[in-house]
Amino acid sequence: MYALVNWRGRMVSPARLIHEISYYAGLMRGVYELLKQPPVRDPKQAYRSSHAAREDNFLGLVRNTVFGGPPNPYREMMHLAGCGYGDLETAVRQEGLEPTLKRLSGNGVYLTHDEFKGKVEIVRSGRHLVSDEGSFLNPLVRGHIESSSGGSRSLGTRTRQTTRQQVHWDIYWKLLEEELGLPGRARVQLQPILPSSAGITAALQYARYGTEISRWFSMPGAMRDYGHYRVATQAVIVLARALGAHMPSVHYLPPDDFTPVARWVADLRAKGQPSLVTSYASHAVRVTAAARAMGLDIRGTLFLVGGEALTKSKRSAIEAAGAEVYPFYWITELGPIGYSCRQMLSGNCVHVFPDSVAVVDRRRRAPLSETELDSLLFTSLLPFAPRLLINVEMDDTGVIEPAGCDCQFSRLGMTTQIRDIASYGKLTGQGVTLYGTDVVEILEKALPAKFGGAPGDYQLVESDSAQQTQLVLRVSPRVGGISLDAVKRFFLGEIRRRYGGALAVTVWRHAEGVEAVAAEPLMTPAGKVLPLHLLGQGGEDPTGQIGKVGPD
Repeated sequence: MYALVNWRGRMVSPARLIHEISYYAGLMRGVYELLKQPPVRDPKQAYRSSHAAREDNFLGLVRNTVFGGPPNPYREMMHLAGCGYGDLETAVRQEGLEPTLKRLSGNGVYLTHDEFKGKVEIVRSGRHLVSDEGSFLNPLVRGHIESSSGGSRSLGTRTRQTTRQQVHWDIYWKLLEEELGLPGRARVQLQPILPSSAGITAALQYARYGTEISRWFSMPGAMRDYGHYRVATQAVIVLARALGAHMPSVHYLPPDDFTPVARWVADLRAKGQPSLVTSYASHAVRVTAAARAMGLDIRGTLFLVGGEALTKSKRSAIEAAGAEVYPFYWITELGPIGYSCRQMLSGNCVHVFPDSVAVVDRRRRAPLSETELDSLLFTSLLPFAPRLLINVEMDDTGVIEPAGCDCQFSRLGMTTQIRDIASYGKLTGQGVTLYGTDVVEILEKALPAKFGGAPGDYQLVESDSAQQTQLVLRVSPRVGGISLDAVKRFFLGEIRRRYGGALAVTVWRHAEGVEAVAAEPLMTPAGKVLPLHLLGQGGEDPTGQIGKVGPD
């Protein structure tokens, strides 16, 4: 197969070129279709109708895809569990959706994150179930605006959001605006450009309602790697403007500098206009820290944060500047899982959107760990969702319980909340996602092969510092005669080669979020040395379920 040369002088395979053409063509079509859709005028009634149909939607989706389509892993798992469509319908009608899903998970109808991503085979009752990238796509719909959980240009797992799905998200956003009192606030985005769709999706949502974004800030990335993404992002902005939408140009931040955001928000406040800043949690902390360091007044600013856990220390740092902060929970393959309300003032807690997703839990041992925890299992319900998910793990843990507040979400029937949400199998620091198994391969194979030592001599610790989520690469002093800077450069270079690595390295470098130190790896209370310590597994443990790491 012949290779082609891209604009940076690098070799690109025909498969990659075809994917790039398809990606940008679909993106432009998706932007056009979305901006042509009228806004949801009565979000409360739209939600009530959707919520009332949740069981019918789920059963119809399963009937037409799992049992009515070509052979798929779900059908085989259902068969092994002794559950036909009639059995499923009877159980849902009589017992309810969540109790039925919980029982199914106990009988083997679920997917671990690695099974869903195709990293390991699906084995149930001794049988190997065949699956591929298309096994969990909804064959009844087709989307255009593509998103990925990591943001790499690698041909990894991708989700193409449907236009109907994105219009449906308007319901949640309009309810949130009313709950938090957002009308009248200046809108400030601190979000990435393409290939991440987060910034584009948020800007388009504002544009459809005629809301003007005051400013869109983003990390620049090196021109040699991100120049074409800057061009592509600007092309989307130009198209949106041609269709009559308010779309701002992107302002790129200087390296490791969040002061332009703090100044902008402070200037708006001085003019009598409070701001809503949408960002990742760590970046919100950096903005408030910059404001405090420079003596800028940003009191009354409201931060809406996602992409990583809003830990106690992050919340405290943001509130110390006189700002408010509310988390949202979003999964690329599903969309929004839930938003926080004004009465949720502690913990990483959100109301679940039960019309679009069902959530149950499963007790299991966390990968890369010796800890038992409650893993969250997600099921998609909307008929126009791009992915067919039934009891799928996303390597997140949390506590599912009734919501105790009297907010408009609860009054509309969103009476289930998830609190203390944390990731146990993937890095999510600063809003980028990398799979733990990919990182462990670098720690246990690539680094020892390059610099010497053995598995156990290198450990990555994701922890909550005073300013942001920080990654500390601990290198045992036993590995002597090496440059820590060289180790850090090699580690980041290896990360870039993995799925999601390009965006991760750009964000980490901008915020100086990675450091290498000569120190013995941390040990668990049982004396084990694990290659990876995540926020939920020792950096900060909101659940109380995960063993603390040993002393330094």
